[in-house]
Amino acid sequence: MTPHTSALSWDVHEDEVAALIRFQSLIASPKMYQGALILSHVGEHALCWTALGLAGAALDPRQRRPWLRATATVVGAHAVSIVLKRVVRRHRPSDPRIQVHVGTPSHWSFPSSHAASTTAAAVAYSRLLGRRYPLFSIPLMMASRLMLGVHYPSDVLAGSMIGAVMGRWAGARALSRS
Repeated sequence: MTPHTSALSWDVHEDEVAALIRFQSLIASPKMYQGALILSHVGEHALCWTALGLAGAALDPRQRRPWLRATATVVGAHAVSIVLKRVVRRHRPSDPRIQVHVGTPSHWSFPSSHAASTTAAAVAYSRLLGRRYPLFSIPLMMASRLMLGVHYPSDVLAGSMIGAVMGRWAGARALSRS
């Protein structure tokens, strides 16, 4: 423990390291890592979710404005997570027992931008579609970030919470104005 860490933060960190190591040991398989890598690339910078929202706006002219608002919310959730990363400045997992399977654009891990934008997209788009199936992407993306060793559990939980709040707000707003 360094002089600048409290006993509580140290314990939480060690618990998260242990949880991440355990998770990786339970999930370890080449096919699982391949799937996680694909999700990592799909979720990078919220580009795929943004493209899906723009496609929704193009393909559903009656709900074009709600789709555009929801898409802006996905971009907003990603932006909020990036700002928080720069404020919090929590380093990505570096314990030698954690296997890191992908490069990242920054050294900061809290919150997970992938989890934030994926959750915002899933929540907002599922409301516009009137279907729940986009919600399945949330636990998949969260698990993939742990599987790849680039986030602690609290990173993905916080990112997902940001996305859920923003996505729910955007989805409700989009539906009320459509």
